Amino acid sequence: MTEHGVRIADQDIAFTTSAGSGRPVVFVHGNSSSARVWRPLLTGAFGERFRCLALDLPGHGRSAPTARSNVYSMPGYAEILTGFIDEVSAQEAVIVGWSLGGHIAIEAAPSLPGAAGFVVFGTPPVASAEHLAQAFLPNPAVNIGFTAQVDPEAALSYARSFLAPGSPLQLDELVADILATDGAARAGLAAGIGTGRFSDEVAIVTRLTQPIAVLHGADEQLVNLDYLRGLTMPTLWRDAVQVIPGAGHAPHLETPQQFADILTEFISDLD
Repeated sequence: MTEHGVRIADQDIAFTTSAGSGRPVVFVHGNSSSARVWRPLLTGAFGERFRCLALDLPGHGRSAPTARSNVYSMPGYAEILTGFIDEVSAQEAVIVGWSLGGHIAIEAAPSLPGAAGFVVFGTPPVASAEHLAQAFLPNPAVNIGFTAQVDPEAALSYARSFLAPGSPLQLDELVADILATDGAARAGLAAGIGTGRFSDEVAIVTRLTQPIAVLHGADEQLVNLDYLRGLTMPTLWRDAVQVIPGAGHAPHLETPQQFADILTEFISDLD
């Protein structure tokens, strides 16, 4: 992997690339996370085959906090994503978004007409804030992702909610990313959602012309599978939500080889 930096809308954005030169794949991490969660993909056979680009959102990972409060919102992050894709000449990329990253990808989709397709997981599209209670399971850990000040105990609880119950996966890096994230990013996201500062994601996926793959860990602790299955998504890949055994909210970390295989199949189906 190679680390880089780029400036987008007066914002310094860090990103990581793989060695591959095939179809570009842009990875967008989740709330209080960073680009390093994609390391199993970027350093493995998938990254050797495809041109992978994983950015750190503002205030996350190696990207600097923003001085503009409106950046910490769904529209603000979507603007960063579209600007990033233009700057790295990846207009025909497959966009892969985890959790918040998936919501950002959907928010940005109308501004990405050249994107080959979208892959989202841990991401239930919602039309409004009123739908959140249906889309997410009643797990109190969700609230930590919208809290400015997070202590180590809360960070550990939040990280555990990403994985299948009883997962042996080490949590150190997830916890470190949560604690390193600019607290204003979480607070800004909460404020934006509370005031409805995000697009009707259900309408976007209903009108989407590119294929979209929706993945879901079988032992997911945060997202409601029944809600996902009840949505109308005309371009849904293989006409069904793809359930990944042995994984929770983070199959790219819990079952990386299976996750890579699914991504490869999706990309192959685009050709």
